[in-house]
Amino acid sequence: MTSFDPELSPRRAARAEAERQATAALTLPPSSAPTSADTVSPVPSRRERRAASPRSRVLVPAVLRGRTVAFRRRLAVLALVAVVVLAGGIAIGSAVAARHDADAPDTAAAASLAGPPAVPAEGLPVPVISEAPAPASPCDDPTFTSALASGDDGATIAAIGGGEAFRAAVASGIAPCISLSDANRQWVVVNKQRPYDPADYRPGDLVMPDDVRALEESALRRPAADALTAMVRAAADAGAGEIGYLSAFRSYATQEQTYAGRVAVRGVEEADRESARPGFSEHQSGLAVDIVPCRGSCGTLDDVAGSSQGAWVRDHAWEFGFITRYDVGRTDVTGYEPEAWHLRYIGPELAKAYRDGGYTTLEEFFGLPAAPVY
Repeated sequence: MTSFDPELSPRRAARAEAERQATAALTLPPSSAPTSADTVSPVPSRRERRAASPRSRVLVPAVLRGRTVAFRRRLAVLALVAVVVLAGGIAIGSAVAARHDADAPDTAAAASLAGPPAVPAEGLPVPVISEAPAPASPCDDPTFTSALASGDDGATIAAIGGGEAFRAAVASGIAPCISLSDANRQWVVVNKQRPYDPADYRPGDLVMPDDVRALEESALRRPAADALTAMVRAAADAGAGEIGYLSAFRSYATQEQTYAGRVAVRGVEEADRESARPGFSEHQSGLAVDIVPCRGSCGTLDDVAGSSQGAWVRDHAWEFGFITRYDVGRTDVTGYEPEAWHLRYIGPELAKAYRDGGYTTLEEFFGLPAAPVY
């Protein structure tokens, strides 16, 4: 009994016949004349030996022998195509490289011979750098300077465009003609770093406010006195209660006594947080007033913060030109403990700008440095 040879399978035979028919149409290039190398017989493979044996000539159909020939033909065709493609790619690459190498020296030589571009007869262009125009200064406006020279604070502020325009001009430094040290102006700033000049300055238009209860004989400058009268009347009409005042203008000599009394009781450090040294007090300007709440009799300065009068003043004092000069939480700037009773007159235009801008110190309002110590 002979062993089974898979090559004798009918399925394998049919597939081999299909491959033979598919490759039969390929046109192979004519073989060249055999050379001496072609005359050398190759070593037969195992399959060829089997095919050559008498037994396999009987058992292996002719169809299977044709499969081997067809397979070799396909390999020969594929190898020929690969060689042609590879040779073409190498030839194209060599041509491109040669073209590049031939052109490169010419380009470099042309650039070296041409040299830098010629300078135009009119010369190279020079960039023009223009500075931003400086903001216009109100000090260059004759209308404003005329109002400033007249001494009319309201007209001066109106000439510049209102309270906020005045503040912005001063804070930005474009209005050097406006002095925050002039004690005769309602915008004067006095603090521990900004004393009066002269130190014993005294305003010349001091008057007592009309229809306002005064606990001591103490006057104010005319604009501040009139504003206090109007504010006290408005508070009463609104049902907030009566507002009186304890102290307004204090001279240099009076402030010497006041400050010395505080030092004697509390020492210099504590006195400096509660009272100004002579020549540094806002009361000396005639534009500051310490109010008190009154109901029949009047209370103390410490009663203002918790009173209905104090609450009304916090909301409405700006309408009459007053601000709370030493506000809560601003000791780091002013150097003073909060004083709800201490009102400072700066005029209705500036007071509105102060409130609208959310400011709590004159130093910040006018762009000045903090002044917590002497």
